Amino acid sequence: MTGPVDRRKFLRAAGITAVGAAAAGVGGELLLGKQFRKVPPVSMAPAVPSPGTAPPPELKIHPMTPLAADQTLDNIAGLSPFYTPNQKFYRVDTSLVLPKVSPRDWQLRIHGMVDRPMTLTYDDLIQLPMIDRDITLTCVSEAVGGNFIGNARWQGTLLAPILRKAGIHRGADQIVMRDVHGMTIGVATDPTLDGRDSMLAVAMNGKVLPQAHGYPVRVVIPGLYGYVSATKWVVDMEFTTFDAFSAYWVKQKPAWSQQAPIKTESRIDVPKRRSTVAAGQVTIAGVAWAQHTGIEAVEVGIDGVFHEAKLPAQDTIDTWRQWYYTWDATPGQHTLQVRATNKAGYTQTSLKHRTDPDGATGYHTILVNVT
Repeated sequence: MTGPVDRRKFLRAAGITAVGAAAAGVGGELLLGKQFRKVPPVSMAPAVPSPGTAPPPELKIHPMTPLAADQTLDNIAGLSPFYTPNQKFYRVDTSLVLPKVSPRDWQLRIHGMVDRPMTLTYDDLIQLPMIDRDITLTCVSEAVGGNFIGNARWQGTLLAPILRKAGIHRGADQIVMRDVHGMTIGVATDPTLDGRDSMLAVAMNGKVLPQAHGYPVRVVIPGLYGYVSATKWVVDMEFTTFDAFSAYWVKQKPAWSQQAPIKTESRIDVPKRRSTVAAGQVTIAGVAWAQHTGIEAVEVGIDGVFHEAKLPAQDTIDTWRQWYYTWDATPGQHTLQVRATNKAGYTQTSLKHRTDPDGATGYHTILVNVT
């Protein structure tokens, strides 16, 4: 695999929008370093066609059922919709050329520290019970207030029962997952097996999995940053130990955390930074997330004074949560902030910290003018 320096030169020369890190697929936009921190979300890049408009005949895509009226705030203009459309879902990965994998050829090898190595075909996979789960994915290089996060309804089969059939050895604390190009992603064994809805996904938002998001099969593990939990085009899972093997991201400089639990964070979507609004009632709205812990409360700071925001009913603890606050805005320049408290009682810290080694922290803070 070409090293990150060569990729950086190639992308700069080709003028390609950030597809070089692995968040929705295998990590964050950090593959190419800070040069890509200011690049527009990949959703703004030219669309990559899917391998086909119809799913394989054997695969039955579950129709999307709408959430109850009290579960979204999608009617607020400018607020991120609860479900991120597939074509706008952020994409950051190491594949300069998207893999083209046929379901007929796809296989998943499970081996390493197991009693019974096994190989799963696509036909084997789609014969297993299929579930739908709403899960928010987050890139570790998601800066405070950034866009490298998205929520989707994933269809697939639970991963843990498949892995357990292999007979996992005691002490196998890491699963090294590989994509079709050999990219290595290391995830801790425990969260993969602890009862959360870790899955092999074959569909996204009621449609066959797009090629850019891992067609025909990808991994989705709730609660962990994408660079350890969201392997696209997955074909291999090896049980090993963290002492024995360091996956791609852990070997980079800066080195990234092996465990990678997602931090409690929040973002203001409206009003926009440095925008001008009319005096009177102004809606402040955004999203907050603490995947696999859940969001309990959100507070909006106005010039240093915090007020409780309103939230719709929680979908699941693995998704982000929309929120809003109605502000009686007075003329002048004002500072707006947001902070979230998760269901374990932890309120996100105001301490500013960059993304490495395990995710950014701090309050999303913007200035607005009121006339």
